[in-house]
Amino acid sequence: MKKVVLSLALVAMMFVSCKENNAETPAEETAVEAVEAVEATAEEAVEAVEVAADSATTAVEEATETPAETPAK
Repeated sequence: MKKVVLSLALVAMMFVSCKENNAETPAEETAVEAVEAVEATAEEAVEAVEVAADSATTAVEEATETPAETPAK
């Protein structure tokens, strides 16, 4: 009988301990902050890629508009 009571007490202590730990670390708020940070980083990356693509397009257009001079042999 003592073993059963001690086991139940141990389980109850673990449950209370886990419940307190969950209350101290709000996972939902942390997840929302992480998602917002990722969205901001993704927007910055998209803008950087757009700028690079525009620069590359401009360079290609300029290169195709003026014929390259070939050296005389």
